[in-house]
Amino acid sequence: MPWIFQTTISPHPPDFPQFTNHLPLYICIYTVIQIPDNRPSKELQRHPKTEAMKNQYHTPQLSSNQCGSSLVQTIDAPLPLVWSIIRRFDNPQAYKLFVKSCKLRSGNGGIGSVREVMVVSGLPAATSTERLDELDDECHVMMISIIGGDHRLVNYLSTTTLHEISEEGMNRGKTEVVESYVVDVPAGNSKEDTCCFANMIIGCNLRSLARITEKMAKFHL
Repeated sequence: MPWIFQTTISPHPPDFPQFTNHLPLYICIYTVIQIPDNRPSKELQRHPKTEAMKNQYHTPQLSSNQCGSSLVQTIDAPLPLVWSIIRRFDNPQAYKLFVKSCKLRSGNGGIGSVREVMVVSGLPAATSTERLDELDDECHVMMISIIGGDHRLVNYLSTTTLHEISEEGMNRGKTEVVESYVVDVPAGNSKEDTCCFANMIIGCNLRSLARITEKMAKFHL
C-alpha cells in the first residue's frame, strides 16, 4: 500500500496567533495517509543515487529548540525544465506565491549571493533576507538560509533536491522535488505550530511549481 500526500483545505486555525493572525481565511494543511491501492500501476524507476541523496541532504540533526520537515512533490515535467526554474536564486517569484519581488543585494545569483525578498501583503512579514549557500547544477541541489528580515523564522535553512523518475511506457521523465528545512521554534509557539506554518508555505509553492512547469512541458511537446 503506497503512502500518498493528501492536501485538504481547512479553516484558519485559531491557535497560531504568532504566525498566522494576518493570513487569509483558508490555509493548506498537509497529512500523510495510507490507503489500499488494488489498481495496476506503472512501475516508477528512480535513479540509484536518489535514496543516498535524500539521506545525505534531508536527514538533518535538530537541536532541542528546532523543528523541521520534508515535503515531496512529483511533477510531470522533465528534470532540466524544473531545475531551470528552481535554480534562479534571483527570481523566486517565478513560482513562489508569497513573493512579491526580489532584488539581489550582493552577488550575481551564484553561491554566496544575498537577496532581499518582498513578501505579499497578508503574511506576518514584509521582507526576508536570504543567502544562497549551495547550488549544484550537476547533482541538482540548492540550499538557502534566511539571515534577516522582519519575521520570526530564525536560523531557517532549506534544502531542495531534484530527482529524475521514469515511468514504464512514458516517453519523458518526471521529476521528484524534495524540500526540507530546519528552523528555530520561536518563543510562544510549539514545534507543531511552526512546522504547520512552514509546511503551508512550502507546499503551496511546490504545487505552484508543478502547475507552471507541467504547462511549460506540454507547450514544448
